[in-house]
Amino acid sequence: MVEKRKTMRSRTLLGGSIAFNNRASTMDCQVRNLSQGGAKVTFTNTAVVPDQFDLTIANRQRSFRARMVWRAPNEAGVAFLSEYDHDVPVPLELARRLRDCEAENAALRRRVAQLSESGGA
Repeated sequence: MVEKRKTMRSRTLLGGSIAFNNRASTMDCQVRNLSQGGAKVTFTNTAVVPDQFDLTIANRQRSFRARMVWRAPNEAGVAFLSEYDHDVPVPLELARRLRDCEAENAALRRRVAQLSESGGA
């Protein structure tokens, strides 16, 4: 078999979490190997996971935007994505802060809409 990966992967056994549907849906997984550009993950059913999702590895305090490269019934190979044409993982703390800020922003928008409807009183 010809190796197609750009970087070698290290075998791991790390707990992870997959999030999709704007982080409304989550699923636990295991990260079985890991490289700078991707990973192999195992979980109960790959059919319910979309082609792109967020992968968080708490032990490494890292979060990645990932794309399915291949899938089998209980495992998948993923490549890490970046908006800037190079693979840059997002630190877990920044991902959490962003999620919290987005929730606060949504709550403030709802409050502004309520105040606008009631005439500011």
